Amino acid sequence: MQKYALLGSVFLFLAAACSEPQEVVITPEKPDMTAVTTGQWITKPNGDVMYDPQTSGLVALNGELLTIADASAEKSQQLKLHRIDPASSTLLSSTDKFTFSSRVTRSCFYNYLSTEPDLEALAVDPRDNDVIYTVTEDATRTGALSPRCESKYSNTGSTDYPTLLVRLARKQDGNFTMTHVRPLQFPAKFNVGNFPNDGIEGLTMDDNGTLYLGLEKDIAGQPRIFTVDVNNDFFSSTEFAVVQEPKLLLPTFAAGNHPINGLTLHTENAKTYLLAAARNDNELWVIDTAAKQPTLRVPITFKVKGNETCSDYVMDNASMEGLVVMQNTLWIINDPWEKNYLKNASCQVDEKKYKDLAPLLFSLPLNPSWFQ
Repeated sequence: MQKYALLGSVFLFLAAACSEPQEVVITPEKPDMTAVTTGQWITKPNGDVMYDPQTSGLVALNGELLTIADASAEKSQQLKLHRIDPASSTLLSSTDKFTFSSRVTRSCFYNYLSTEPDLEALAVDPRDNDVIYTVTEDATRTGALSPRCESKYSNTGSTDYPTLLVRLARKQDGNFTMTHVRPLQFPAKFNVGNFPNDGIEGLTMDDNGTLYLGLEKDIAGQPRIFTVDVNNDFFSSTEFAVVQEPKLLLPTFAAGNHPINGLTLHTENAKTYLLAAARNDNELWVIDTAAKQPTLRVPITFKVKGNETCSDYVMDNASMEGLVVMQNTLWIINDPWEKNYLKNASCQVDEKKYKDLAPLLFSLPLNPSWFQ
């Protein structure tokens, strides 16, 4: 029996060897989507860099870029907008400090908004280019609200001091007034958590008045995107504005911090996408607002333009913070992260710029393959 079994095995082996070759399916490697961008220092007309502005948002208006400082910036940079020429990375001017409408001065939040508010992100209203929105993040340094205000605005669904959506209106002289403020509420089911310095860092608005808000992390450590509809009556109320959550196909992570630190919108082939700055990952996220295709994660290598001593060099920590599309170019501004910024100083000529926490401006041509 063993002899016949052995002969059967040999026959089967020979038959298999003589049969038609099986088609081998080779899975092609995914193309390298890494984008490389070389930044230039944002400088004043006299050549000096911006000193410690902690740039926290970027929008385009009339062919220029506007950015804003957060509460950790040098005090003279706060409570104003800064105009940048994208072609030359020149700081054209800064507005006067914001003025305040009587409605804001009478609100529960004036004390915070008029001192050192942690203003994060910017969004131009596409229905009225004289209106820009910003949002507050960490208000822990401010102190508590009055007992009356605290009882009214305690149920934030997130931080003890509520996140505030602020409306800025441009005056005839080019300066801006804080005309309205309204607190945001996150429904308990969203499990946002109480993270004062990991709140809303991205804003952008579509043509219908839907304002998208990018959250750095929730209670599970995940980045999130919420919306509010800013209609004509939105700021007539002083009650909480309750955020909604669109069904977007965002990346999820098992561990680590993967915040969204900037948002902008782009339409390509009649489809609308959110472009998100994933700071810690050095990635651009291309998010389909219709949730038909998964988010594309585009790695970005940040370089600094060389000088008389050094050639272009790769940054250790860029910390991109704001981004906006102008025509077919994506503009990105970084937020100098004091803890890590000097790690970039591989070129000694630039060391003082890093010590001054000076920001850079980067640009990338939009890649059609991001939107397929």
